[in-house]
Amino acid sequence: MTDAPALELRKISKRFTLRRGSLFNRQAAEHVAVDNVDLVLPRNKVVALVGESGSGKTTTGLLALRLLSSSGGEILLDGEDITHLPQAALKPYRRKMQVVFQDSYASLDPMMTLGEIVAEPLAIHNMGTLAERRDTARQWLEKVGLDGSYANRYPHELSGGQRQRVSVARALILGASVLVADEPTSALDVSVKAQIVNLFQDLQADMGLSVLFISHDLSVVRSLADEVMVMFRGRVVERAATDRIFADARHPYTRSLLDAVPVVNPKARRRRTFLSADELLSKTPRVSAADCEHPPLSDTADPQLVALAGSHFVEAVVEG
Repeated sequence: MTDAPALELRKISKRFTLRRGSLFNRQAAEHVAVDNVDLVLPRNKVVALVGESGSGKTTTGLLALRLLSSSGGEILLDGEDITHLPQAALKPYRRKMQVVFQDSYASLDPMMTLGEIVAEPLAIHNMGTLAERRDTARQWLEKVGLDGSYANRYPHELSGGQRQRVSVARALILGASVLVADEPTSALDVSVKAQIVNLFQDLQADMGLSVLFISHDLSVVRSLADEVMVMFRGRVVERAATDRIFADARHPYTRSLLDAVPVVNPKARRRRTFLSADELLSKTPRVSAADCEHPPLSDTADPQLVALAGSHFVEAVVEG
């Protein structure tokens, strides 16, 4: 087995051209959705990518999956560069890297039975006979906590949590080693959300999965992830082990996200900070070059992601 990370993004970027104005006076403007993001997903680990809507986290996940073409940077799967592979050449890599989408209902074909939905990846990759695919699909339904008889049901007959379990079974039936989970619990109530998180934990441990878990819910992230990456306006502004993020967040945007996490005990509630994007940028941390484990090579007054003690990375202005 290679020592390379399960998934790695190097300086990945995505720019969209927006058309504005009237029909006869169109003007083009460029929007940078993802800006030079570096991401390392180690083997058998869960890395959470968090941020509010529009921060670029879902776009980053789509870029990693090659479901969206990048404007720059590299995508490595098991150490192999897949950035520019044509779609036909990507097919073997699709077996290694799968996705669970946020909207389980929209991602499941309403005209197919659950057994057909779960078995479809096997058919696409020409694996097994029809009978073998049906048996494997039933086994996977049971593995995600549903009875094998559910194979004859349709998506509209299930609850949101049950549909998400079907989505997980379909994603993992090929034996994927990398799973990108895009807000898989956001549409679920609290009790069902906990069940799905437990399912992810069990499958991750049993299969040795490497999971990129995209979420805005830090309460879910805290119980699941080994490392947290915080995105703001398309950039990573903080990255550290999960416990360190919760104990010693250094970027004001991360602290504002933590302040919004609901707590049961009213006395333990944090005072929420409602800062505009410009206010957050004005509060960018300033650190001394002596405090950086690896002082940046470039001499600039612009904020940059720097390494502090304990593998804690934060976007800051480096002084001295």
